[in-house]
Amino acid sequence: MICLLMLVMSVAVQQHALAQDTDALRPLVNKLGEGGFKETEAQVGALAATGDPAVAPALEALSSGDLYVRKSDAMAVIGVKAGSGLALTDPLTGEALGTVTTGEVTKIKVNNGLRRSIRAAVGSLTLGSSDAAVRLAAANSMFRSRDVETLPQLEAAIARETDAGVKTAMERARAATVLAGDAPEADKLAAVDLIASAGGRDALSVLTSIASDAKAPQALRDAAQTGLTRIEKSLALWDGAQNIWYGLSLGSVLLLAAIGLAITFGVMGVINMAHGEMVMIGAYVTFMVQEVIRTSFPGLFGASLFIALPLAFLVTGLIGMAIERGIIRFLYGRPLETLLATWGLSLMLQQAVRSIFGPTNREVGNPDWMSGAFQLGEMTITYNRLWIVVFAMLVFAGLMLVLKKTPFGLYTRAVTQNRRMAASMGIRTPWIDALTFGLGSGIAGIAGVALSQIDNVSPNLGQGYIIDSFMVVVFGGVGNLWGTLVGALTLGVVNKFLEPYAGAVLGKILVLVFIILFIQKRPRGLFALKGRAVDA
Repeated sequence: MICLLMLVMSVAVQQHALAQDTDALRPLVNKLGEGGFKETEAQVGALAATGDPAVAPALEALSSGDLYVRKSDAMAVIGVKAGSGLALTDPLTGEALGTVTTGEVTKIKVNNGLRRSIRAAVGSLTLGSSDAAVRLAAANSMFRSRDVETLPQLEAAIARETDAGVKTAMERARAATVLAGDAPEADKLAAVDLIASAGGRDALSVLTSIASDAKAPQALRDAAQTGLTRIEKSLALWDGAQNIWYGLSLGSVLLLAAIGLAITFGVMGVINMAHGEMVMIGAYVTFMVQEVIRTSFPGLFGASLFIALPLAFLVTGLIGMAIERGIIRFLYGRPLETLLATWGLSLMLQQAVRSIFGPTNREVGNPDWMSGAFQLGEMTITYNRLWIVVFAMLVFAGLMLVLKKTPFGLYTRAVTQNRRMAASMGIRTPWIDALTFGLGSGIAGIAGVALSQIDNVSPNLGQGYIIDSFMVVVFGGVGNLWGTLVGALTLGVVNKFLEPYAGAVLGKILVLVFIILFIQKRPRGLFALKGRAVDA
């Protein structure tokens, strides 16, 4: 009972202290609405001088144009549009104050100069936050604002900072601020060296302004130019790494689209122009799964892709087996007729999807675990691309296990290497053809699930990948999965390195010319299949 009483008294004391703090800050916040831009800027400085993070919401609302003065009592309030009126909030306590018409409040005006002052003020206030992420964001904000008036707060924050990463960011912000002020030349030289050592794209603008300042001492300009050269070399390496990542990401997409084609092309020698439509159908299966989840089971949205993957594999696999049994098995040994038949089938499938779903793009959402990005040095890596790379490698590994460790894989490899010998050994090659075609189509379907996360889901989705898929298969070696892997990743990286210099279209043309020249030298691709029938 005594403990409970002490707890209640403690809470009461804290609430009383909070009320006192609010009462002390209220007049300062209300004065933001008095006078012009100069008076408002002076009041922003007065709020920053309090060092109280409680005034940060008011300053942020002022910067975004959401701070108003209520005419009835001249109180500064945060206003957010709600229908035809404004929903008001107390900027100090966060308490809802009801909804008013726009005529009952006056908006506090801001300009760009005032916004810069506000950013610096908010940065200095949030330097004392208990959250390291907030302090880091504040330090980065102050690095960009370079407000000399915040230097004392920044130095005090550096002295008490315990997180190494945040402290480094604060020291970099202090160095940028020193360069903006009237510090001695020795201090500025040390600041230039620190910023150059930290590197990054933000440092370029700081050092560029110093290097191009004719009024700056020559030694300082030379140091800034040396730092610029060092940073530019570092960023060039990071840009190369970013291009490699983009290339691997594109290569994983090409691998998903081409790996099923490599199987069917290798086993049956069929040029399946409808393979891209299997990718498209897999994407639409994902769309349908998400539509059902949105309307009936919204709590399962995060697992929507795990539900769509087996469904897309089954649907497209069954469609693939139906195509093989109904059309392709009558056209073996007639490659031109097979190509024309599958091309016509692709047009029919596209039109069927247009008739059912319409010609416009369909929305397929990213689950939370596939949304967002993170920084790796100066590289930006998005989670959806990262998971697709991982998924492509898992599909490749799973397919290799099926082909190497199962009876079906043994029969498939036997038919690929010598169809007549496999048939004479009792293998039912027609059913191997059907199952292999279904497997290849099923993999194309799960490729569509992955592509739905990074591309528009439309009837033309598959057409954007079919030509590239054929190039990957021919370049890597027909029917060879390792060749498909190497070919997809190689072409992806080469494409991304050519695009900045030649453009996307000319880059693809150059890749096509390279492949044509390559197959003149190696007609069977990088990794040619071996076997009596293949070698004959």
